[in-house]
This record gives sequence, structure tokens and C-alpha cells, in this order.
Amino acid sequence: MNERLGQRRLIVLGLLLVLTVLIWVADSSDALVLGRPVCDTRYLCVVFLNVGQGDATFIQSPSGRQMLIDGGRDSSVLRELGSVMGFFDKDIDYVLATHPDADHVGGLTDVLERYQVANVIRTENESDTPVWERTEELIKEEGVPVHFARRGQSYDLGGGVKLQILFPDIDPSELESNTASIIAKLTYGENSFMLTGDSPKAIEEYLVLIEGEHLESDVLKIGHHGSRTSTAELFLDHISPIYAVISAGKDNQYGHPHVEVTDLLFNAGVKMFNTAEDGRVTFWSDGETVGVR
Repeated sequence: MNERLGQRRLIVLGLLLVLTVLIWVADSSDALVLGRPVCDTRYLCVVFLNVGQGDATFIQSPSGRQMLIDGGRDSSVLRELGSVMGFFDKDIDYVLATHPDADHVGGLTDVLERYQVANVIRTENESDTPVWERTEELIKEEGVPVHFARRGQSYDLGGGVKLQILFPDIDPSELESNTASIIAKLTYGENSFMLTGDSPKAIEEYLVLIEGEHLESDVLKIGHHGSRTSTAELFLDHISPIYAVISAGKDNQYGHPHVEVTDLLFNAGVKMFNTAEDGRVTFWSDGETVGVR
């Protein structure tokens, strides 16, 4: 009788353990919800991660290749990646650091420690902060190939998806860090996403001069978390986006996004999302249509 009771207890404990693991994994990975992954492999998937007062954008092409642009301020990027990529996916094809400020690269140390990163894209712009120095150390320790971004470069993510570097067009070593931000345009068929880092209005207006109508994009990642230092009206007019995304922390000390920016977007008829209010924002594209969820 005691033996049977012991066996039953073991079975119950075993079932509880399995249930606990499933709940933990499900909590870590939205990919398990309804049995569907966050990113459908039939489409281009662009996810603006909810990392508080910082920037982090995940991209997955229909070929399955993945890119992370910036990593937010801290390890919250790991929670977000675990949800979007799935618990067992630990490989990233490209990590792009737009510039070395802590709210964009702080979480990259955790990413480099936890994930197998195949390539890093950055600029020559440097920072003497401990977080940036640690990021550089990890890149060297892991032996990750480094590509210095320059206008005209194009990175093939497979399945017809390409990331084109628009800025910088010079060695930005001596530029202020925000001014040195990488600006890139992600294209898939008829659809495109403009990704701006923390670039100021002067650089946005410079791009209007040299790119003109080629800036037009369906989705604009608003520069500098919605600060008034970015999103020049001329730049917005040339991009003519359907959607705009602001990556910012709730009740942040900087007052981002500033009302000048949100009013500009509203008056232009742009549908705006803010990670501080909306959380993670996921876009998909079949090359002809852009959707959001």
C-alpha cells in the first residue's frame, strides 16, 4: 500500500514538474501562444522591442535570417528576445549598434554573452563608458567579425530582404555620438522601414538633399525616442510613412516623446505607436502590404 502511494506521489510530482516547466517556457516565449511563433516565416517580421527608455529592434526575414538593431539599456532585451525568437533559438546573424550610447548598447553585452552572434555592424565612433568598453571586449573575445557601416553598403538578409546603409557616408569618429548614428532602410518588395537611431534633424535634412524621394518608407522608427531634436518636418514629408514607432520608457525623465513630435505625426496623418504605452510593436510584410499587431 505504501509502495503504491509512493508511486502515485511520484507521478503527481512529475506532472506538476512538467506543468511548471511548460508554464515557465510559455511565459518566456510568446511563440507558444496558440502554437504560433511571433514571427511567421512566410513574411518579413520587424519587431520594436519593449526595452524601456532605449532602442532595440528585431528583424527576421522569410529566409529565417535575423538581425538585432541596438539592445536597449539593460538585460530586459533578453526577455524580449526570448519571447520573439523562442526559448531555444540562440543564434543571431547580425547585431547592429547604431551608436555607442548606453540606452542603445547597454543590453548588447548580455546578448553577446547569451547568443551566438555571427556579425556585428557598427561605426568607428567610440565611447569611454564601461558598457561600451565591455561590448568591444566581448566582440573581440567571441571573435565576431566587425563591419564598419558606410553609405552604399547593403546587407542581404535573404528571401529578398535587404538592409541599406544611408548614413554615415564618412568616418564618424569625431562626430558627437547621436550625430554619428547609423541610419538604414530595410526593404522587402514594395515595402520599407526607415531606421534612424538617434540621428538629429541636421542629418535627417542632409539625407533629404542626397536621397530625396528615395527616402519614402511605410514605417518610420522615430529618432531619439521622440525627442524634439529629431524628426524634421522636411524629413517626415519625404518619408511619408503610414506608421511611426517611438521607443521610449513610460514616465521617463526626459519627457519623451515631446508634444512637438507627436503633433507633427498627428497632423501628417501618421498612425503612431509608442512602446511606453503599447508595449512591443510587431510589423509583418509580404512584400506588398505592411500589417501590424
